[in-house]
Amino acid sequence: MDYHTIITMQSGKRGGRPCIRGLRIAVADILGWLASGMTHEEILSDFPELTEEDIRASLAYAADRERHVLMAA
Repeated sequence: MDYHTIITMQSGKRGGRPCIRGLRIAVADILGWLASGMTHEEILSDFPELTEEDIRASLAYAADRERHVLMAA
């Protein structure tokens, strides 16, 4: 998945952390909700501005970052 059009970083939003489409919802927020046991459906119900693609983009972004960290070690 090409998450580059979904994940954005702006210095004035959430301290420059990766967010979804310029919204104030950070990738870390979505990952935290998933880790706490929320389903995709629950996240989408609580945050109707998000899409299934946004959740998948967050996961792809996290996986890509993890690959880069492991390669640099």
